[in-house]
Amino acid sequence: MNIVRIDEDFRRWDELLALILSSFAYMNDRIDPPSSALKLKPATLAEKARAEIAYAATDGDILCGCIFLRPEEGCLYVGKLAVAPTAQGRGIGRQLLALAEQVARDRALPFLRLETRIELVENHDVFARWGFEKTAENAHPGFTRVTSIEMRKPVSA
Repeated sequence: MNIVRIDEDFRRWDELLALILSSFAYMNDRIDPPSSALKLKPATLAEKARAEIAYAATDGDILCGCIFLRPEEGCLYVGKLAVAPTAQGRGIGRQLLALAEQVARDRALPFLRLETRIELVENHDVFARWGFEKTAENAHPGFTRVTSIEMRKPVSA
């Protein structure tokens, strides 16, 4: 497996979008509001990659994972962490998060931060096993109930 930075030479936007949509598909009927991934298009994904720090994981020529990172005050935000359904369980998500930790260390950011939907209890459990702790509950605009939780992980020196 190979992990590479998504840069101006990256041209596989349709494949990357398909990867994200397929890895997030299991939540489509479970979360409200719907995932922001459903609003992505190849062009908006390319714009997101230019504005953030993005990586793609490949197995040979097959695109099998990605992660988008955004430096914030005191932390590195982890977004659109996706692993192809056919590649799950092979440690790709862990490798992408290890890379995120290195990016945070390189930028002297002491925490990784992510958000996961309140309904996706299995994701909460996975992230907790990976060292994340729940730090906040949030509601999307227009909602009076909790719709997501924030989790943080300290980055070791």
